[in-house]
Amino acid sequence: MGRSTVWRQPGFVLLWAGEGTSQLGTQLAGLAMPIVAVTMLQATDAEMGYLNAAQTAAFLIVGLPAGAWLDRMRKRHVMIVADLVRAAAIAVIPLLALLGHLEIWHLVAVGAVVGVATVFFDVGYQSFVPVLVDDEHVGDANGVLEATAQTMRLGGPALAGALLGILSAPVVLLANVAGFLVSVLALCGIRDREVVAPRQDRRPLHLEIAEGIRFVAGEDLLRRVVATVALSNLGSIIVYTLLPIAILRILGIDPFLFGVILSIGAVGALAGSLLAMPLARRIGEGTTITWSTVVFAAASTLLPLAVLLPDAAVVLLVVGESLFGFTVVVFNIVQVTARQRLCPKPLLGRMNACIRTVVWGIMPIGALLAGALGTAFGTVTAMWIGVALGALAIVPFMLSPFRTMRALPTRPSEAAHVSEP
Repeated sequence: MGRSTVWRQPGFVLLWAGEGTSQLGTQLAGLAMPIVAVTMLQATDAEMGYLNAAQTAAFLIVGLPAGAWLDRMRKRHVMIVADLVRAAAIAVIPLLALLGHLEIWHLVAVGAVVGVATVFFDVGYQSFVPVLVDDEHVGDANGVLEATAQTMRLGGPALAGALLGILSAPVVLLANVAGFLVSVLALCGIRDREVVAPRQDRRPLHLEIAEGIRFVAGEDLLRRVVATVALSNLGSIIVYTLLPIAILRILGIDPFLFGVILSIGAVGALAGSLLAMPLARRIGEGTTITWSTVVFAAASTLLPLAVLLPDAAVVLLVVGESLFGFTVVVFNIVQVTARQRLCPKPLLGRMNACIRTVVWGIMPIGALLAGALGTAFGTVTAMWIGVALGALAIVPFMLSPFRTMRALPTRPSEAAHVSEP
């Protein structure tokens, strides 16, 4: 059946509309937040490291129990609460700015709260798609949602740059608040078919967490996904933590042009979201994700190179962002779809949480490392170190039997992996 059948899945349109609006707000905030830190509060390399670490530390701290808790609850309800918490936390920043009391530690604290809520939302979101749509539509659903996210990424930064010309950065953050609230309304309108396990059937939390860890550790495909994404994230968080300083301070590019660069670069990510599954069907899923790691490692070299070649900086940044976005999105759609097909549904929350605990948990470490490296060796040298670390992500799939597979493994018997209570 064609891609259009995804739209007939009950509740999918509401999920798509709510998350699309939320993604637009997130893209506006994604530009406004570092501008607040770098231009208003004069953040140092180390302080940018603290800010990025705070935003991702929750995956390292609460990621594993979050997955087990989510498998005990209605995922849609958890996502609603997480959106409300994120909206309330982000709203604090413009309020403090209006009162004249905003400091860098406020951004760090808000980032930490939003990070915890995001853990629950993201793990629930990835686990909710296979609950909401039929198995044969999971890949197309992921593609549509990712295409929408990348469309918002395409227009969001440029719109943010334009708004920053007439509004202060903290005020622009209110768009992120509005996006979360629209997501809440959309999620409230969905009627899903999820049935949680009865309370009497639940086992101790540590046993359920261990079951998720065993499943991930026992699947070669998942182990290689974890290794690849962890290495890529470690390198890219170092580069992207310092990128606002490189662009806004070293190159002297104004916020509007910064937003335009990110928007043009997002064309690649949008193309990746549209072409990921067709590409995987044409050349094979294993081949697609293997060679995407090669291209995104090569593309990341263009970002620090732009600082060394200021006359060509805008072109290098646009090309680097486009290639990086295309291949990362292709890799993510194909591997997330494979994960969702492979994992028994009762284990989805724990499987996703286990993987995210590692691949996102390494990001606060990378952010702190970025601050330390930038302070010790300078911003640009630290970015090159991040590029070198990210290039190691090529190895896990390049040296694996999955490299030439047309179709990655699918779900075994659910009973084989879900223990009796």
